[in-house]
Amino acid sequence: MGKPTGFLEYERTLPQKDAVESRKQNYQEFVQPYSDDQLSNQAARCMNCGIPFCHSGCPLGNVIPEFNDAVYDGKWEEAYQILSSTNNFPEFTGRICPAPCESACVLGINKSPVAIEEIEKHIIEIAYKKGYVQPNKSFLKTGKRVAVVGSGPSGLAAAAQLNKAGHDVVVYERDDKVGGLLRYGIPDFKLDKSVIDRRIAVMEESGVEFRTNSEVGKNVPTQELKEYDAVVLAGGSTIPRDLKIPGRELNGVHYAMDFLKQQNKRVGNSAIEVEEIHAKGKNVLVIGGGDTGSDCVGTSNRHGAQSVTQFELMPTPPQTRTEAMPWPTYPMLLKTTTSHEEGCQRHWSISTKEFLGDENGNLRAAKVVDLAWETDETGRPIKFAEVEGSEREIPCELVTLAMGFLNPQHEGLLQQLGVDLDPRGNVLASEAEYRTNISNVFTAGDMRRGQSLVVWAISEGRECARKVDEFLMGSSVLESKEAVYNYA
Repeated sequence: MGKPTGFLEYERTLPQKDAVESRKQNYQEFVQPYSDDQLSNQAARCMNCGIPFCHSGCPLGNVIPEFNDAVYDGKWEEAYQILSSTNNFPEFTGRICPAPCESACVLGINKSPVAIEEIEKHIIEIAYKKGYVQPNKSFLKTGKRVAVVGSGPSGLAAAAQLNKAGHDVVVYERDDKVGGLLRYGIPDFKLDKSVIDRRIAVMEESGVEFRTNSEVGKNVPTQELKEYDAVVLAGGSTIPRDLKIPGRELNGVHYAMDFLKQQNKRVGNSAIEVEEIHAKGKNVLVIGGGDTGSDCVGTSNRHGAQSVTQFELMPTPPQTRTEAMPWPTYPMLLKTTTSHEEGCQRHWSISTKEFLGDENGNLRAAKVVDLAWETDETGRPIKFAEVEGSEREIPCELVTLAMGFLNPQHEGLLQQLGVDLDPRGNVLASEAEYRTNISNVFTAGDMRRGQSLVVWAISEGRECARKVDEFLMGSSVLESKEAVYNYA
């Protein structure tokens, strides 16, 4: 390694963030870059650990110790080549990934893990500045045409890899701009949309064609897909989990993704053609304790909400690993995000019983009750009971439901194609082949595996592209994540 004693000499530090009151006034990213010395020191913390568990912690199989070594030595092009060999979009994962690689870091057994995610982001940003990120123009074209339906992270990864293999790729996107979840599900203060536009420009120059405002099965005939030699379905998991309780129909109760998408459209100067959802001056209640809920918190604070409260049905997570979540597994620990830092009352073990409205049908409060959880011998919650006498009203004029997603949209494309579904309502395809019951139709990402992480979606898109390439050509020139790279 670049500095064998680095992990003994340097502590984990993260970049500075803009002050809370400053960043709440806009929708810009607010994490500042490392200085050159800080970046070198953080890379130096990577140990010569023998078995780098971070590889298996990362769904992409990123070759982490090697790119850390290159960063420490200032070999920026080498660092970029190593990172981009397994990850098409480190500028996305470096900003929004929960970093399961860090949970598996060997240094994390008794110290803070290496700041892998931040190092990854710095590598790609430096690569753009130095001109290392270039269009991937294949001079050997196969003559095969592939349609990718959906331009989220899995669809983009599949398109990039298939284009690299020499196929002609067309990506269909039903929204007005490319990016799917990246564009309209993640706030700009976490992922500025210029970062997406920059990558799309590279892909277009590489030869990938994007068709927006094109919903296959609706305004684009499903029959059109028969013009292609292969099809990749990467439409994501888009049907949100609902909360079917009395008062659900009141004005002011909305799905989180409707709320977030509207705000992203505002920032991106796209037209909003439905009733406006805004938190200014309101008591906001976010139901759901995950990242989407956190994004609703941050957006509501920037809107100028009077108060923001977040509910989670489950009990408060532990702050350190327990017997049920040993290293190197990904631990479900208490997570305080930058949005929570900006202002939020958080409640765990609480259930919403009813939404209450005024005489005009507008939301005014939520009726809630506390829960008492029973746990097993490892501390895992297994069942709950309502706490007698704890029922009360929480004032709110806006509720966002951030409880996850059930499955992809079945109406339209999937029904018209006749693809088989699994018991959860996802498109049925094995991880070994990614192929549906239709011989030339493949699927990847949340549409296949269910709601998951962006890093998993990229991995799925890459692996699916390799299977499509094998189907079209008999073998594939694309790398698998199990491949071993030699950068000696």
